Amino acid sequence: MNKRAYSLDFLLIFCVFAISIFGIITIGSATKININGVQGKFLNQILWLITGIFLMLLFTFWDYKKLSKLYIPMYIFNLILLILVLFTGSDDQGVRRWIFGIQPSEFAKIFIIIYLAKFIDKFKEKINNINILLIAAVSAAIPLVLIKIQPSLSASLVLLAIFITEMFIGNIAGNYIKIALMIIIPIVIVVYLDAISQEHKILSTFMTEYQIKRIVDYINSDFSSPDFYQTKNSIWAIGSGQLTGKGLFKGTINQLSYLPESHNDFIFSVIGEEFGFIGCLTVLAFMFIIISRCINIAINSDDYLGTLIAGGVAGMLAFQTFVNIGVATGLLPNTGMPFPFLSYGGSSMWANMIAIGLVLNVGIRKQKTIF
Repeated sequence: MNKRAYSLDFLLIFCVFAISIFGIITIGSATKININGVQGKFLNQILWLITGIFLMLLFTFWDYKKLSKLYIPMYIFNLILLILVLFTGSDDQGVRRWIFGIQPSEFAKIFIIIYLAKFIDKFKEKINNINILLIAAVSAAIPLVLIKIQPSLSASLVLLAIFITEMFIGNIAGNYIKIALMIIIPIVIVVYLDAISQEHKILSTFMTEYQIKRIVDYINSDFSSPDFYQTKNSIWAIGSGQLTGKGLFKGTINQLSYLPESHNDFIFSVIGEEFGFIGCLTVLAFMFIIISRCINIAINSDDYLGTLIAGGVAGMLAFQTFVNIGVATGLLPNTGMPFPFLSYGGSSMWANMIAIGLVLNVGIRKQKTIF
């Protein structure tokens, strides 16, 4: 274990710790600890980071090859949690996402990465067999649908992104990609036409009313709509920060509570207002290094399983970062996607720390040769 500790990717660890601490500072501003004193959310995030470090260490030194052998029991356990949350989870305005104080949809991301990585590694010689592909697709679709029912559109989209990433790394045949595009593109066109219509017959079959409203407002760029309130103020907050920002605790839009969920989904907006373009660029630089180190470890892994695990984590973090910033800047409709390591939330922090632990695990087990 001591020798492996020296092989840890310390640059990756440093960037994860740096952006997490920066997130705590920003959450402090979002919850106005300068006015109200230290709040529960601020202290909770510190506690979740500390416990998250222990989880990261656990999954760093727990051999991922042995862990992945439990991929079927882990997958079943994941489904049990997702089903339980639908029936016994905490009900918040018709939304059921929490059970036992955790959000199973966040950990579903880790479960599906391990499951798909092991599945693809096990059937790598037959991955382009239609039956194998169908099993992989159905296996990913079941938890995705269960999460969508909660409803949690953002988490279900992350699972879809992970599936696509793992299939790409798994060398899926180009013909299947062409077929998928031939199916997806017409669907996107039909959904768009349905969104700009008055009845929304198609969207209403798999989206809630408020989700449809967000998409319609996004397409119409209706800044006067109440559902565009968050995005509008988010854009103003980021723009008002200009180059260097207004300073910590000095963000007008944030401090006057014109930015709902500023400690969570719109934390990037707080950074833009208080730390300016330089602060945003710094956050993006840290995330770029984190994701690139994950990709580097995936490429240099001594086995295919490690490549799939580290690559899956890279895809997950990249997608979440892209969507969160896209929503905060108005490039994408509001989906409620947390920013990795920055946004408030214990389940999100723990899941991301476990993911980094898996990547470090792959990195320290890379075989070295004399050549």
